[in-house]
Amino acid sequence: MDARELPSGSWEDFKQQALLDYEHTRESLHEVTLMLEQSKTEYEKLTQRSAVANTQLQQLQGQLETAPREDIQTVYNNALDVQQRLLVMRGQIEKLQNDQAAHTRYLKLLEKTKLLMEEGYQPDQQPGDQVNRTAILEQLIIAQESERQRLSRQMHDGPAQALSNFIVQAEIAARLLEIDPSRAKQELDNLKTTAMSTFQRVRLFITDLRPMMLDDLGLTATLKRYVETFKAETGFEAKIDIKGGDKKLASYVEVLIFRAVQELMGNVVRHNSELSVKPNITVQMAIEDNFVRINVADNGKGFNPAELENKPVLGLKLIHDRVEMLGGSMETDTSPGQGTRITFQIPVESTGRL
Repeated sequence: MDARELPSGSWEDFKQQALLDYEHTRESLHEVTLMLEQSKTEYEKLTQRSAVANTQLQQLQGQLETAPREDIQTVYNNALDVQQRLLVMRGQIEKLQNDQAAHTRYLKLLEKTKLLMEEGYQPDQQPGDQVNRTAILEQLIIAQESERQRLSRQMHDGPAQALSNFIVQAEIAARLLEIDPSRAKQELDNLKTTAMSTFQRVRLFITDLRPMMLDDLGLTATLKRYVETFKAETGFEAKIDIKGGDKKLASYVEVLIFRAVQELMGNVVRHNSELSVKPNITVQMAIEDNFVRINVADNGKGFNPAELENKPVLGLKLIHDRVEMLGGSMETDTSPGQGTRITFQIPVESTGRL
């Protein structure tokens, strides 16, 4: 069914629902933002309590043979309680940040929809455009759900599983305090190590959702940091070369470029992880006065370009569609056993210097 075949009243129903969603999303975003601020305040208080508890633990470690068991039990229980509260609060803050980001993205989409309606857009005026918008929206929704599923699996297999282990380790340490203080100390040291590792993984998840450096330091610094982190996390060799990186681009262009590079580098890992010799990845970015060109190349196993026509890869298709929406172009150069080179170019206007 194209736009001209919409049932009577469906466009008006859509407009009414979009306006209701717009107001509801604004309210929800405001509530989530307030809750996030409150949670961060509580987290800061817990962090201060944790610092005090850690100091008490350090003092107690040198007195395990002489300190009363009641005092040892109290200090360790207090430290364990604070750490558990911190972990719970970190999870709550992460969820609220995810909700805030999701509400913000949806609100921006609704704002654009609202603007179109205020300008008098009617679906029967440009049926082809309406079909294209629907297709693009469908792709975005599928991509978002796919990303949510991926993050959900990572959270379940990582931090969520680690939290369960924390509880077990804490119970073991609590039982050992009365019968074997030295072993209890060892278990607590293991618990601390695991907590630090889990915290680092949570930070990586947050970076995947929205790298704060992109807002604070800009695209160039964020891409360089991402490549370094990518190398450390995956074991794949990667290097980046940037020309004209002192020019500031529009925020939506920087986000598109970062997400595209992130997706393309991730594809190299996903499709070459079974190789005994990991391929090298090269990222090149050139920012000129009127355009920015990105090149991501690897010497991996490559693939048959016809596969993209028979079964489009969602990530590549989304990058291609978003680049074309901005008036740009994208090329894929690959063949089995010859690696892959993907280049896209976007017309831009420089908005100043970093």
